[in-house]
Amino acid sequence: MDKIISGLHHVTAIAGNPQRNVGFYAGILGLRLVKRTVNFDEYTTYHLYYGDGSGSPGSLLTFFAWPDGNRGRQGTGQVATCSLAVRPASFGYWIERFVRYGIRFEGPAKRFNEQVLAFRDNGGLALELVSHPQVDDQPSWDGGPVPAEHAIRGLYSVTLWEGGFESTAKLLTETLGFRPLREDQNLYRYTVGSGGPGTFVDIRDVAGFWEGEVGVGNVHHVAWHTPNDAQQLEWRQTLLERDLDVTPVRDRHYFKSIYFNEPGGALFEIATDSPGFTIDEPLAQLGNALMLPPWLEERRKQIEALLPPLYLPDAPKGFD
Repeated sequence: MDKIISGLHHVTAIAGNPQRNVGFYAGILGLRLVKRTVNFDEYTTYHLYYGDGSGSPGSLLTFFAWPDGNRGRQGTGQVATCSLAVRPASFGYWIERFVRYGIRFEGPAKRFNEQVLAFRDNGGLALELVSHPQVDDQPSWDGGPVPAEHAIRGLYSVTLWEGGFESTAKLLTETLGFRPLREDQNLYRYTVGSGGPGTFVDIRDVAGFWEGEVGVGNVHHVAWHTPNDAQQLEWRQTLLERDLDVTPVRDRHYFKSIYFNEPGGALFEIATDSPGFTIDEPLAQLGNALMLPPWLEERRKQIEALLPPLYLPDAPKGFD
């Protein structure tokens, strides 16, 4: 069996206040809160998942909520920017929406053949909206405050900051199956699978810049998706043969995961497509209640006592 990576599965970042995070992503950006659960490695904190109507792989932004966490520092060895896909005809809508709710932005600017609108969330995370005609048929969430025709169509790309791009590029192309696509000065783009939105990783060579420190406002890791458990095990064996320190398979209940650091330092994950988010909630009720994996259910009362209540916004109230 030929193992494949199809593209981005999810990006996980660090948030501060979890309610403000919900207000921004479910309210301002109009994504669906598809799962409210806990960090399985530190169950006293929330893990919040946002995406399209079903939380399909490639649509997901997720957050570990650290209310008392230190602010991170953006630098080398990190995913510095997460880009989200929108239809070209939606750019005007998003500019007006950002102005209405007091969100500072830069652009629109051109990069390669794209229009890019750069902004930050209320925790400091660097984000972009990128327009692309191929996203018209991609799923979105039509039950939120953003009209369906303007809704975000999932992840577009991630941008790594590296103190030299060659070793990371070698891993991408010689091990993970990526292909070089284009470059512009110190920015190098690679794609995987069928190409197009959701398959891109950009490497920005920022040699001499300081190293990043993970904290609130930073990406924790980026996950790539592979179809099933068998292919994930093949990827793990391949990574071990390349002398990479890859973790055992970890059961994340909604998918299975392996983790490793790419040569520049950023944390990568390879996640399976299944079983998905309806394993413990009906599709219509995704994100409405705190869901715990079976091995944490016996601690539910203890966990619920530690977590602040969360409310989905009726309508966006502004940046905060």
